[in-house]
Amino acid sequence: MKKFAANIIPKIRLHSMKRILHLCIVLSIFFLSPFSIISQNAGKIKTIVIDAGHGGKDPGAMGKKSKEKDIALAVALKTGHYIEQNLKGVKVVYTRKTDKFVELHRRGQIANEANADLFISIHCNSNNSHSPYGSETYALGVEEKRTKRNMEVAMTENAAIMLEENQQDIYAGFNPNSEESLISLTLFQSEHLMQSLDLASRIQKQFKDRVGRKDRGVHQAGFLVLWRTAMPSVLVELGYISNTTEEAFLLSEKGQSYMASAIYRAVKEYKRDYESESGAYDYRQENEENQEDINSEQKSSTSNSSVIYRVQFYVTPSKIKKDDKRFNSLNDVYMYEHNGMYKFTSGKFNSLDEAENHKKTVRSKGFKDAFTVAFLDDERISISKAKQILNEK
Repeated sequence: MKKFAANIIPKIRLHSMKRILHLCIVLSIFFLSPFSIISQNAGKIKTIVIDAGHGGKDPGAMGKKSKEKDIALAVALKTGHYIEQNLKGVKVVYTRKTDKFVELHRRGQIANEANADLFISIHCNSNNSHSPYGSETYALGVEEKRTKRNMEVAMTENAAIMLEENQQDIYAGFNPNSEESLISLTLFQSEHLMQSLDLASRIQKQFKDRVGRKDRGVHQAGFLVLWRTAMPSVLVELGYISNTTEEAFLLSEKGQSYMASAIYRAVKEYKRDYESESGAYDYRQENEENQEDINSEQKSSTSNSSVIYRVQFYVTPSKIKKDDKRFNSLNDVYMYEHNGMYKFTSGKFNSLDEAENHKKTVRSKGFKDAFTVAFLDDERISISKAKQILNEK
């Protein structure tokens, strides 16, 4: 643990690690409360919590003409509206719908009490320089690159606890300005990190491709608002309101609608793929009405293809080696690219039952959100499509 933390922040001396370990223990006792042990709804996305950052006496970042809390609320409400209008059966819960102050610990609590399946916290960035611009999305965790910059962003967002009453007692002495506190926070890897990074990647892709924003990437850092959530969670930085051009865009009705629509579309895609992979639904093929007309030659070609199952256990926006020490406990590790992310699987099976049994083993080794995926000739396909192909043989 000492070596790991020292590699993250070289200037943190080893003698300080005892204090970090102590803080980890104290904070883990506080944050592992009864309502934190909640899992997602049996493979379906039913409840999404939208969190508008800051609010009330906490304005957040300040632009020349804007306040972060106002832009965050406007985009949060629009995002929720798009989800409610277009994703049937999905309930949206807001941490705030008006300009009021909500404690950071309460935001995660709201999500856990709602038994939410996704948590999206919306913010704006700022910088002393007017030059930086672009959008970025974060998950809770450790990122070996850009650590100093990520810590600065996390410190800025975590500073909201200084406006809370009894914050020393509530957060067990957590200091938002302390690098030691942030290290202790990030050493707790979320069991939903893989899914959080997946959602974050989809959001960034929508910002870049649909809205034309500069893509500042997917990153990991220690955010208090994400730490207490018991579901895939991301923190979105819409852009820099310290940049005059970007501030004008984020203040405009058009800009807010575009950004909200991008987040909604990412959620829609994530929901579709997550539910398909988890077997929640048997999705129809695009040309379902023509399935009965498939000729024998096509069937023969499909029958000669090889469907295999693997257990996916890790995802990252940065390419890493298959023999990474984090994967030492797993065998037959395979990496592939999908939706702009590098995804890692373990095992290779001809039957779904074998893969499901292996999934239990993978989860027992600490990868709690591992799930089964299917491939056809090394191309990723849905579980339902794999079943259909095997049934046709």
